[in-house]
Amino acid sequence: MLEIGLRYESRTTVSTANSAKTLGSGDMDVFATPAMVALMENAAMLAVAAELPEGSATVGTQMNTSHIKASPLGAVITASAELTAVDGRKLTFAVKAWDEKGVIGEGEHTRFVVDRARFLSKL
Repeated sequence: MLEIGLRYESRTTVSTANSAKTLGSGDMDVFATPAMVALMENAAMLAVAAELPEGSATVGTQMNTSHIKASPLGAVITASAELTAVDGRKLTFAVKAWDEKGVIGEGEHTRFVVDRARFLSKL
């Protein structure tokens, strides 16, 4: 049952693998914005995964977020997602990311519930 308030937190450590320099979103060894967005999406996906009907999944369709503070190599990043609205198959999440020094980004993320087989058959 998809209920408002479902929540999950995902974590990662900043490394050269998820740095702006490696991912090409910048030229410094700091946590990349695309890596932050992916971590937020991961938290949203996992917040509702256990409540989905058999054979279903969610896919991200929109992310509106800020990345307001850089995080250095070695920093531990936590991203949270909380389900704030359910409109049929459309799910809306409040997302936030932080490191040991405070919030580094926040925003809103939209996902849709899809049937896995049907979704993949359209590729």
